Amino acid sequence: MNVPDPAAGSFTKVASEADVPPNTLLSVEVGDIKVCLANADGQIYAFKDNCTHRDFPLSEGDIEDGTIECTWHGARFEMATGRATRLPAIKPVQTFEVRVENGDILIAIDD
Repeated sequence: MNVPDPAAGSFTKVASEADVPPNTLLSVEVGDIKVCLANADGQIYAFKDNCTHRDFPLSEGDIEDGTIECTWHGARFEMATGRATRLPAIKPVQTFEVRVENGDILIAIDD
């Protein structure tokens, strides 16, 4: 489990940029929350690592045009907002604020 750095406020280091090369996904755990990190052409996104349609890990999905596609049934979500953009999903996926500092990826998890 990662321990929050008091100097970073409510942000927790979850990985380094080297762990998530461009156009790849990485599943990490923060406490009991599974988070998917996505690097879409150098932009890092973080969202809950489960499809809201059938709870399949989004980290097994595919990145395309700012969206993540669940490989199980093809549901798609905007990575920046979590908004569901393709059926069968209708509920958004939870997103997390991301900071990249000195090669470290930090995310904010609300208590």
